[in-house]
Amino acid sequence: MKTEWDYTSLADAYLERPDYAPNAISKLLEIAGVKKGDKVCDIGAGVAHLTLPLAEYGCIVEAVEPNDAMRANGIKRTEKYTTVSWYEGTGENTTRATGDFDFVTFGSSFNVCDRQKALEETYRLLKSKKFFTCMWNHRELEDPIQKSIENIIKKYISDYGYGTRREDQTDVINNSGLFVNCQYVEGTVKHTQQIEKVVEAWRSHATLQRQAQDKFYPIVNEIEEYLKSLHTDSIEIPYTTRAWIAQRKD
Repeated sequence: MKTEWDYTSLADAYLERPDYAPNAISKLLEIAGVKKGDKVCDIGAGVAHLTLPLAEYGCIVEAVEPNDAMRANGIKRTEKYTTVSWYEGTGENTTRATGDFDFVTFGSSFNVCDRQKALEETYRLLKSKKFFTCMWNHRELEDPIQKSIENIIKKYISDYGYGTRREDQTDVINNSGLFVNCQYVEGTVKHTQQIEKVVEAWRSHATLQRQAQDKFYPIVNEIEEYLKSLHTDSIEIPYTTRAWIAQRKD
């Protein structure tokens, strides 16, 4: 399925991305009152970073992903779960059944949707008074290594920004008129990654690619040089899982 942002070339690199913080996932499931056997629609499921913990918890998951390569990786990673099924669709048009779900989730995907239309679609999918959540893993930019990487990027792109994925989602959710009881949840996770995999991740960084244009490869090359100067095989990258959860308004 063709979308505005084509993630085909990034599908394998996404396998190297960190999992969401388990304590954040547990808190969200608690707030939403999700029980084993409940039905969840995971929208923009990618390579299954959120689909997997939902399946492991015991949910029946319908994973929706527009990109064929990402979906293929997600299918492979979840193949042992008979409770997970995959579908082609977007946040604005999932093609899933109306009023069929106990929980709807967006893992690092809400920001690439028309958020109002995605909320309208989410409202349609949910059963009465059920919850949805959107979440992202944010690198902690005050970490010394990550701060150095940010400085390299800002040297080339002074106004570099991460867009809506680092914004507070509360107003967007509340202003939709479709959801109530919006809450913020966070948790921390540390992701150990080999230097070569870190560089590979930056080579497939869609946000940086879009903003850097012809400066992209010089930036990535300088990041690679910096990381190799640390004289270590791997680094520990601190992330914060930041999530918003709200209840369907009836």
